[in-house]
Order: sequence, then C-alpha cells, then structure tokens
Amino acid sequence: MADTTARQGAQKSLAVPLVAFAAGAVVALLVGVFSKVHDPTLDGTTTLGFKDVRDMKVAVSTVIGALAVGQVVGALWLYGKLGIRAPSWLGMAHRASGAVALLLAVFVGYHCIWAFGFQTGTVHGYEVPLRGVVHEVLACGVFGAVVVKVVAVRSKRAPGWFLPVAGGLLFALLIVVVLTSAGWYLGELGWPSR
Repeated sequence: MADTTARQGAQKSLAVPLVAFAAGAVVALLVGVFSKVHDPTLDGTTTLGFKDVRDMKVAVSTVIGALAVGQVVGALWLYGKLGIRAPSWLGMAHRASGAVALLLAVFVGYHCIWAFGFQTGTVHGYEVPLRGVVHEVLACGVFGAVVVKVVAVRSKRAPGWFLPVAGGLLFALLIVVVLTSAGWYLGELGWPSR
C-alpha cells in the first residue's frame, strides 16, 4: 500500500512538467504558425532611434543575452552553487531582471514576427540561410520555454529537477537565438548605428 501511495505521488508531481512541456510546445507551434502565415510589415514597429528594426533588435537582443547570463549566475548564487553566500537582495534582483529579460524578449519577438515573419527558401530573391531558419525555429521555442519556466517557478507540486531543467532550457534557447541573430550581426557588421 505504501508503494502504491508513493507511485501515485510521483505520477501526480510528474504531471506538472509533462503538462508544462506540452503547453510550451503548443505555444511554440502557434507562434511559429502565426509567424509563417502573417504577412510581414513594418507598420506597428519601432526602431528606438536605430537606423532600422533589424538594428534595434540587435541592440536589444544583446541586452537580453547579457540578462540571460546574469540570470544563470544569479540562480547559481541563490542556490549556493558558487560557494559565496547570496546577499538578501539577490532574490528580488533575480526576479526583476528576469521580468525585464522576458519583457524585452516579447518586444523583440513581436518586432521579429511582425516585421519579418518566418522566412524559408527564397524571399525577394534572397536565399534564407540555415542560420536564419534555426534562429526562427528556436525563437518560437523560446516562447514555449517561457511557459515551461513560469510553470516551474509557480508550481509547488513539481519535482525538484524541473526548475533547473526549465531554466536551463530557456537559457540555452535564448543564448542560441541571440547568437544566431545579434551575435552573427555583430560579428559581420559590428555594432548597429543610430
């Protein structure tokens, strides 16, 4: 009887990450489908004073990448993995910088989807590179991973491994998305002009 109760408790808690990953996959798929069927336009976009939308996205994405690295360092520090006692303000700073990174990612994602859409093959005589397609697919995955991470942070019934896995997944996707866009741009063209 005790073995049955333990298995039911494990199944119950495993349902949280399973549902979260399923919901995240649906969100990523929906973002991708909308990006593909949407007719890209510059209407409703901003450059924040940069030359164009692409340059603005590079600058803001670089900030997102730096915030993502800060999130990992903060999480490691909070969980005692750096061997240094975390200051009392770190938890609040970690949550605040995570919220800023999320808001900036939504801002950049909106501009990416709205202005460029999901491009494959040849667009306006330009062959979309594999780097671009990988960027687009993983960028959709970022928004699915955000759903997973939010569930992991908020759930009291999830197994202990779920939060670090959700955070690691979101971090990895964000970094690859930033590297396949802003990282590539900075390496090829340098810092965008204003």
